Amino acid sequence: MNNKPLIIGITGVKNSGKTTLMEKLIQTLSARGLKVASIKHDAHRFIADTPGTDSFRHKAAGAFASVIFDREKFLLVKDGSFDIPDILPFFNEVDIVLVEGAKETPYPKIEVLRKGNSKAPITPTNQLIALMTDTEYQVDGVPSIDINDVEGAVKIILSIKL
Repeated sequence: MNNKPLIIGITGVKNSGKTTLMEKLIQTLSARGLKVASIKHDAHRFIADTPGTDSFRHKAAGAFASVIFDREKFLLVKDGSFDIPDILPFFNEVDIVLVEGAKETPYPKIEVLRKGNSKAPITPTNQLIALMTDTEYQVDGVPSIDINDVEGAVKIILSIKL
C-alpha cells in the first residue's frame, strides 16, 4: 500500500448492520496483513471516558484536553469541533481507514441496505462503490452484493487501492 491510507465509508440507516459489517471487514482485511483503523461517527453526543476514572475527573474539572495512556494504547479526549481530516493524522501508518456513519463525507462508500429496514440508498450515487443488500434493489453502475459477502466487499475495497 502507499503512504496515504485508503478511506472507505460504511453507510446505511440505523440498525442496517453497519457495525457488524465493520467488524467483519476489519477482521478480514487485518487477516490479510493490512493495518486497518476505524472511525465511528456518532450523530449524538457520547461519553468518551468512564465516569469516576482519573482521566474522566480531569476532563470534568475543566481540562481542555486529557490523555490516558499505557505502553500499548492511548485515549485522547479533547474539546472542539472535529471532522475526519482532524483525526487522520493519527493514522499515518495504516493502510485503510474504515469510517462508520459520516454519510455527509466525500469518501467512497459501501452502503448496507437491509430488507425491512431501508427503502432506498442514502448515499449519493457518485460516492457509492457497492451496495450490500438482501433486497433486489439496484443502482445503475454500482455493484450489488449479498449483505453477507464480506469477501466481495473486500475485493471491491482493494480494487480501489491497486
